[in-house]
Amino acid sequence: MRALHYLIFLLVLGGCSTLIATHQLDERLGPPDPARYDKASPPVAPAPDYWTQVRPILDRRCVSCHACYDAPCQLKLTRYDGITRGANPEQIYVATRLMAANLTRLGFDAHSNLEWRDKGFHPVLNERSATPQANRDASVLYRILALKRQNPGPTEGALPKQKFDFSLDRTQSCTKVEGMDDFTAEHPEWGMPYGLPALSENDHDLLARWIEAGAPYTPRPAPPATVQARVVEWERLLNGNTFKDQLAARYIFEHWYIGHLYFDEQPDYRFELVRSRTAPGQPIDVIATRRPYDDPGVARVYYRLRPTEETAVAKTYMPLALDPARLARLRQWFFDAPIVVTALPGYDPKTATNPFRAFRELPVDARYRFMLDDAQFTLMGFMKGPVCRGQVALNVITDHFWVLFYAPESEVQNSTQGLLDATQPNLRMPAEDDSSTGIFAWRKYARAEKQYLQSKADYMARVGKIQPRVTDLWDGDGRNPTAGLTVFRHFDSASVIRGLAGERPQTVLLMGYPLFERMHYLLVGGFDVYGNGGHQLATRLYMDFLRMEGEENFLTMLPLKDRQKVLDFWYRGRPDRIREFADTAAYYPGETGMRYRSTDTLGELYKAIAQRLRPVRERRLDLAVNGFNAEQMAQLRKLGTLTGKPASLMPEQSLLALKNGNGDIHVVSVLRNSAHSNVAELFREETRRLPAEDNLIALDGIVGAYPNTIFQLDADELPRFVRAVQTLASDDDVQRLTQRFAIRRTDARFWAVSDAIHAHWRQVAPREAAILDYSRLENR
Repeated sequence: MRALHYLIFLLVLGGCSTLIATHQLDERLGPPDPARYDKASPPVAPAPDYWTQVRPILDRRCVSCHACYDAPCQLKLTRYDGITRGANPEQIYVATRLMAANLTRLGFDAHSNLEWRDKGFHPVLNERSATPQANRDASVLYRILALKRQNPGPTEGALPKQKFDFSLDRTQSCTKVEGMDDFTAEHPEWGMPYGLPALSENDHDLLARWIEAGAPYTPRPAPPATVQARVVEWERLLNGNTFKDQLAARYIFEHWYIGHLYFDEQPDYRFELVRSRTAPGQPIDVIATRRPYDDPGVARVYYRLRPTEETAVAKTYMPLALDPARLARLRQWFFDAPIVVTALPGYDPKTATNPFRAFRELPVDARYRFMLDDAQFTLMGFMKGPVCRGQVALNVITDHFWVLFYAPESEVQNSTQGLLDATQPNLRMPAEDDSSTGIFAWRKYARAEKQYLQSKADYMARVGKIQPRVTDLWDGDGRNPTAGLTVFRHFDSASVIRGLAGERPQTVLLMGYPLFERMHYLLVGGFDVYGNGGHQLATRLYMDFLRMEGEENFLTMLPLKDRQKVLDFWYRGRPDRIREFADTAAYYPGETGMRYRSTDTLGELYKAIAQRLRPVRERRLDLAVNGFNAEQMAQLRKLGTLTGKPASLMPEQSLLALKNGNGDIHVVSVLRNSAHSNVAELFREETRRLPAEDNLIALDGIVGAYPNTIFQLDADELPRFVRAVQTLASDDDVQRLTQRFAIRRTDARFWAVSDAIHAHWRQVAPREAAILDYSRLENR
């Protein structure tokens, strides 16, 4: 009882301390005005320009952590209104919450700082009297940057683990300005950038002067007339008046709303596709709903291209070019096609969450070709769309797998509409239960999936024998490099690259339209990052069924006698709840149309697939365009063939910055593919790890958004580096490797190397380059 009284005393004392500090600030600097930054005000002192001087520093030094939903304290520095919105101690990633959380999406769920204050956000800029002194003293941002300047931290070795916690679920300190005196006294080493080197004197001075002047901002200039003309053209296409036009536009929106859309005339001026209450030509009045297909509350929805000032960050960046060729394809598939739409579907959950029901009157072939048109973009949404951390989607996939697609003209795909009509009642999605799902809701979806697979088997038996073969695979029509994709999982994030990387993936998914579409509506359209634990659990477990369906599609190309042993190997020690879904003969009892010449039918199948897709294979997969000599190339390939213990000790995702003789760098990604006995269980992942089967793969360029380690070395040092990796046998060996080659968090060269890596990325892939996230950097 005495302890309880003492705790209450401390809480009251802490509250009183905050009230006293607030009163003192009010007395000295005046009361806060939350609307201060909602309108432009002249700077109170000479100020650097936001766009040309301030924004580049924020992008290079701050955005690597403060972006997306996992920004510490929800402080997003990727756009100006994110800075003025401020911080909120409520975390978005809470898997144990019982009810769905309130939405806090920047640009949608509030439109003024006063509204954000009502949602629990506190300012990090001064909202009191507009003087340079007040702008310093009452700004959390200014004071936490100054704290780093005063205490830059060590310049070598690892940071002290008792003072720095880099775990993803660490307790966050979202201090208001009233508590900054206590914060700086308790945590003098926690200035920003947190756990990384301090800003240069020049960068710090620029940001400090900008904050002192009142953080002035001028709106970004309008795009050039050529871009504005393109916007008019696209908005005209997406806002036709016929039922066909409206249904097609709704379908496109529900797949593109997560994208970063651009025009080749000015690719750095990006747009997002939103629903609006207002027609083209009028100011956009955005319709903000929890999901893209929720009831908009208006009789007519308009689809508009809204400019976005958001910095492109690798963990969410999904670029999509709106070029004339894409517009022509959309016209061909939807708007100019002889499609008859008799009525528009409603927005009730049973309809809106089921795309096979909502879009029944749009031809399956058109929908499938639309998704395949940039299959990498579509698949990337599963990892980057509604989430920044992919654990819901990602602890349900292996670390290295290929994704293939049935050709639109294949025999399997031609039977799709009949299959959908026969099985439609069982194609329900977890999102129909909204975002506060019960924790046992997944069971009814398991029953529905079982019934779907039975109906599918019955239907395929009725329509006649299909003999699956490699020629059923989509080959990208000889030009599209997204015909085959490789997915790499990096624990709680993932990457999708064009082409088939590696000779033997851990598994393969083969998808046709129904599976591809269900994955999109499960993991993108229907997934709510603010949802409760039950919603996230149902999503995770439903993905088990979809993954297995894709894998068993692939296995139908093997001889019937070989399928089960491959699936059993992929699911060693599988849990009871999926056993009834792991029967390859029940899934498809027919024989393959392939003829095999060896006993290693799986290896032979991999080679046949690689040969079919070779015309669209990108050269970067073969390390063929990096400018290194033959010996250096051989070393990189050797690194990419390591297996077992040495591979298991390497970080999940490393960047290798190789310096050429002229001082330029070239970046190679070294990924560890962790092996598991199966990926069909929620917990105890370590008990299913098979480190003896781990392997490395080396890929040209930057793959992944969250590097764990950055290595820098001269290209001539490659043999020494590779030998050091080959002989890794303990954590001490990894420590020595880090000491010799890694750019640690404390390294004085850190920001220079980071800038060089990003510059290289912009040079070799200007349409894909974005800001990396350093929150997963190891501290060793």
